[in-house]
Amino acid sequence: MVAKLTQGFWARTARIILRNRILILLAIAAITVFMGTQWQYMRFSTSEANLLPDDHPETLGYQEFLKQFGEEGNAVVLAIRDSALFTPERFNQWNILSKQLEAFPEVDLVVSTENLRRLVRDTTANAFALQPWLEGPVADQMTLDSLSGELFERLPFYEGLLYNPESKTIQTVVYMDKDLVNTPVRKDFVLNDLRNLVSDFEEETGMDVHISGMPYIRTMNSQNIIDEIGIFIAGALLVTSLIFFFFFRSFRATLISICVVVIGVMWAFGTLGLLKYEITVLTALIPPVIIVIGIPNCIFLINKYQQEVKKHGNQALSLQRVISKIGNATLMTNVTTASGFATFIITDSQLLSEFGIVASINILSIFILSLLIIPILYSFMPLPKTKHLKHLNKRWIDAFVSWMERIVRNHRIAVYMVTIGTLVASIIGMYQIRISGSPIEDMPKGEEFFQDIRFFEQEFDGIMPVEIVINSQRRNGIMKPATLRRMDQLGTYIEETPELSRPVSVVDLVKYSKQAFYNGIPKYYQLPTSQESNFILDLARKSQDNSNLLESFVDSTGQYARMTTYMRDMPTERMEEIEEDLKAEIAKIFPEERYEVSMTGKALLFLKGTKYLVRNLVLSLSLAILLIALLMAFLFRSFRMIIISLVPNLLPLVITAGVMGFLGVPIKPSTILVFSIAFGISVDDTIHFLAKYRQELSANHWRIRKSVYAALRETGVSMFYTSIVLFFGFSVFIISSFGGTVALGALVSATLLFAMLANLILLPSLLLSLERSIANKQVLKKPQIDILSDSDSAKNSPQAE
Repeated sequence: MVAKLTQGFWARTARIILRNRILILLAIAAITVFMGTQWQYMRFSTSEANLLPDDHPETLGYQEFLKQFGEEGNAVVLAIRDSALFTPERFNQWNILSKQLEAFPEVDLVVSTENLRRLVRDTTANAFALQPWLEGPVADQMTLDSLSGELFERLPFYEGLLYNPESKTIQTVVYMDKDLVNTPVRKDFVLNDLRNLVSDFEEETGMDVHISGMPYIRTMNSQNIIDEIGIFIAGALLVTSLIFFFFFRSFRATLISICVVVIGVMWAFGTLGLLKYEITVLTALIPPVIIVIGIPNCIFLINKYQQEVKKHGNQALSLQRVISKIGNATLMTNVTTASGFATFIITDSQLLSEFGIVASINILSIFILSLLIIPILYSFMPLPKTKHLKHLNKRWIDAFVSWMERIVRNHRIAVYMVTIGTLVASIIGMYQIRISGSPIEDMPKGEEFFQDIRFFEQEFDGIMPVEIVINSQRRNGIMKPATLRRMDQLGTYIEETPELSRPVSVVDLVKYSKQAFYNGIPKYYQLPTSQESNFILDLARKSQDNSNLLESFVDSTGQYARMTTYMRDMPTERMEEIEEDLKAEIAKIFPEERYEVSMTGKALLFLKGTKYLVRNLVLSLSLAILLIALLMAFLFRSFRMIIISLVPNLLPLVITAGVMGFLGVPIKPSTILVFSIAFGISVDDTIHFLAKYRQELSANHWRIRKSVYAALRETGVSMFYTSIVLFFGFSVFIISSFGGTVALGALVSATLLFAMLANLILLPSLLLSLERSIANKQVLKKPQIDILSDSDSAKNSPQAE
C-alpha cells in the first residue's frame, strides 16, 4: 500500500515539476536572491568556540572567574631576541613602538620597558611608591648597560613578564580593552594597526618582532579560515567538475551540474546568515561539502536521463522517469547523509550543533535543487547526441565491475579472510588512538604566527593561560601571612613543573614590597617573616600604587585571589597528569575546611571540551546507526537484512579508527566528525545495492546468485562514479593549512573508499554465503517503499538490454 502511494506521489511530483517549469525556476531564482541578501548577516567567529554546554560546571566556573577578574585572554605580546636591541638607538625605537601602541583606543594598557616602574620605599610618606625606570630616551651605551643590568639582576618581579634572564629576550605586553577583545574591532586592530606598525618597525630596525597572545592567535587563525573558504569552494568545484566531465564527456552536463551546486553553495551561505551563525573552522567546510555531495546527485539524475534517452529517445518520458524513478532513491540517500550530519545537533556543543543544523538543512536543499533544476533545464535543450552517450559503454568500467564479480564469485573465502585480518589489525590500532585536547594542534604549522607560538613557549614557557582561584572564605583573608605562604608554596610547585610558566599572583607583589622595603636588594625578594609582615603589609596597604596593582591579583573584597600560569602545548595525557598533580598538591597545601580552590582557564576548558565531545561521539554515532537501521527496517522489513546492511558500513569505520591509531592521528574536535559523516554517506551505496537486489530477486523468481550478480553489475558503475567523486571531493580538504581539516578530508576520503569496496565486494559475498537464511519471500517481504520500481528494474536489467 505504502509502495503504491509512494509511486503515485513521485509520478504526480514529476508532472507538477514539468508542467510548472518557468514558475519553479522563478521561485528558485527568488529564493537564491533572498539567500544572497542574508550574506550580510554572516559573521566570522571573534571568540574561541566553547566546546562545552553553557550550563556545564566548567563553563559556569569560568564565567564566574571572568566576573571576578575580567577577561583573561586580552593580552597581545611582542618580543625581540636580538643583541642589537641593547643599543641606544634600537632600544629607544622599541620604546617608541610601545608608546605608539598605547595610543590606540583599542588598547587598555601597555606594560613595557618604556613605562616600567620600580617599587621603592617612600620614607617621607611612610608608604611604597612606583617610580619610572626610564627618564626619557636613553642617551648613551653606558646608561643602557646600567639599566639592562638592573633589569636582569635587580628586578625579579618582572622576570617572565618582561624579560627572560637567560636569553635576554625582551617582551612588551599589550592589554586590549576587555569590552572590545571579542568584537570585530579586534580584527581591524590586529590585522591593520598592529601588524602595520610592527612591519614598519622591522623595516626600520632590521630586527624580527615575534607576536603572540590569544587575541592575536585567534585573529590570525580566523583570517586563515576566511582565506581558505574560497580555496575549498574553488578546489571542490574544479575537482568534481573535472571528474564529472571525464565520466560524461559533456560540457552541457558539466555546466548544469556546476549551476546546481553553485546555487546550493549560495543557499548554504544564506542559511548561515539567516540563522545568524558564526563562520567557524567547521561551518566553513559546509559549502565545499555541499558541492561534493551535490555532484553525485547530478550524476544519478543525468545518468538516468541519458540511459532513458538511449533506450527510447522520448525526451518527455525520459524526464518524467528521471524524477519518478530516481527521485525516491536520491531522497533516501540524501536523508541518510543528512542524518549523519544531523546527529551533531544533540551534542549540546554549540559549535557542533550549528554545524549539524546547517549541513543537514543544505544537504536536503541540494537534493531539491538537483531534482528540480536538472530535468527542467534539460527539457529546454535538444536530446543528447550519440557522443554524449558513449560513456554508458566504457570498457574500463565494465572491466572493473567484471573484476569485482569474479572476486565475489570465486574468492569469497579470501574476502572473508582479508576482512577478518583487517578487522583484527584495526582493533589493535584502535587501542593506540589518543585524545588531543590541545587548542593549537590544528593550527597551520607553516604560518608565521604558529612559529611565534613556539618561540614564546621556548622563551616564556607557554601562551595558554591556566587560572587558579583561591577563595579564603573570609574578607581580606588573602592578605593573611598564612594564606600568602600557602600560595607561595603552590607557586614553587608550579614553577618546578617544566611545562608550566612561573605563576604570577599577589605573592609576587608582596615579595617585591619586601625587596623595596630593604632598598631594592634582590636577595630580599621573598615573603616577609612573621615579624616583618605587620609593618611591610601595613606600608603596602597605605600605598595607592600598590592598590592599583593589587586589583589585578585580588578581588575588591580581599577574599578571592588568582594565580596565573601559562601552559606549553603538550599531549593530552600529560595535560591531564599535570592537572591531577596540581589538584593533589592543592589539596595538601589548602585545607578544604578553610579554603576553596578551583582551576579554570581556556587551556583547561578546551581539554574538558574535547573529552566531552569524545563522549558525545559515541552517542551521535549510535544515533546515526539507529536512524539508518530504522530506515532500512522500513524499507526492507527484515531484521537480518538490517544486520547484513550495517556490516559493510561499520567495518570501514573500524578500519579508519585503526588507521588513526597506527598513524598517530588523535581524536580531536575535527576528526570526531569523520565517523558520523562517513557512515551517513557510505550507507547510500548499501541502500542502492539492496534495493536493486530486492527487485532482481522478484524479477528473477528468487534465483539468488543471478540476482546478486545482476545487482552488482547494475549498481557497480554508479557506485563507482559517486565514490570516486566523493573520494576526490573530500580530498580537496587535504590542501588546507589546518591539521584538523587535512585529517578530516583524508580520513573521510579513505573511509568512503573502504566503504565502496565493502559494499561492492563484502556485501554481495555475504548475501551469497547466507542465501538460505535471508533470500526467501518470508524474510524479504515486499518493501514498504520501492526505491526503484519493478518495471524500471526489468527495463534496466541485463536481460532487457
